[in-house]
Amino acid sequence: MNVFRLRISSPDGNKFDGELVKLDVRGCEGDLAVMAGHTDFVTVLEDAPCTLWLDPENARKAHSKGGILTVSDGEAILISGSFCFLDESRA
Repeated sequence: MNVFRLRISSPDGNKFDGELVKLDVRGCEGDLAVMAGHTDFVTVLEDAPCTLWLDPENARKAHSKGGILTVSDGEAILISGSFCFLDESRA
């Protein structure tokens, strides 16, 4: 299974640093998915829900209040104005 590293930061601190199989977010031009091997790019994110796929059957739902997503050299960095997991009880 191909994975990529994702780091998420907000003014409240680092929110996530780990490997994913897929990231679903809403960019400024619509919904998009990032997977291992994705081409390098930068996009502005909308204030919207997002999903972090830890594996094909295990997803974490979250909400990003805007931000910027950068994909480069096989990893992604999401910098958000505010980011929270919808199930904060999970680590």
